[in-house]
Amino acid sequence: MNNTIYTMGIDVGGSYVKGVIMAYDNETGNHKIVDKQTEKIRKRNPKDVVIDTVDMLLDRNNLNYDNDIAYLASTGEGEMVEKKTGHFYSMTSHSRGGKFFVKGAKTVVDMGGLYVRAIKIDDRGKVMDYKMTGQCASGSGQFIENISRYLGLAIEEVGPMSLEADNPEVPSGICAVLAETDVINLVSKGLSTANIVKGINLSIAGRVVKLLGSLKAESPIALVGGMGMNTGMLQAVEELSKEKKKTDLVFASSPDAIYSGAVGAALWGGFRYYKLKEKEAAVVA
Repeated sequence: MNNTIYTMGIDVGGSYVKGVIMAYDNETGNHKIVDKQTEKIRKRNPKDVVIDTVDMLLDRNNLNYDNDIAYLASTGEGEMVEKKTGHFYSMTSHSRGGKFFVKGAKTVVDMGGLYVRAIKIDDRGKVMDYKMTGQCASGSGQFIENISRYLGLAIEEVGPMSLEADNPEVPSGICAVLAETDVINLVSKGLSTANIVKGINLSIAGRVVKLLGSLKAESPIALVGGMGMNTGMLQAVEELSKEKKKTDLVFASSPDAIYSGAVGAALWGGFRYYKLKEKEAAVVA
């Protein structure tokens, strides 16, 4: 008997819609990403972006929503996903996605567009405890995106550029307005783009390390969300962790870290699908 089903996860954030199709194998637990898609919302209606994302994924894989998709799960701004089977809270989804990307992960750091969350998880990827930053834009992915645009960098260039730094200077501003002013001043002083970007990464990494200490985090630690793909951020977190004498902490990420919420939603959707089938079978019996 084939125990593999197709599930979909749609993660609606402030700037992007992320979608995945997963092959969910309930018997072996060997789940795989079949396809993935990221769409920038820009000035469009998020509901239309969601529809386009779902349609693209289905069309590319010759799948029919009604006949082939066992469960479509939303996360993030779930009200924007009208055609869904169920919804999962963002923290729940990112935790499960982090577990998928980093095997054996005990802590997940969700580095999103608006805030950073450090989350302790169990063996299933279920949330056990968490700590999070306040919604200050200078500690967010949106801040990095704004600064990269000012510096003339594509967001994909930020990580590699940060790795080239030799003498970074950390912005002193604790809010977005002051931090952006600091960056402008650093540019006028002639500081290299690499050192400016590394300084920004170190600034945000400092908040991450502080959260992890407050949470009493355990390794391995998965960095997920959009900033989780920033290789410079991973380096900055590792460096500051060592400086704080937390040398036992091990960090890891994935090139697909931005899909953690969508993947987690799709996986929890598969789990819920089979739980509902078990209940139906019990009622019939």
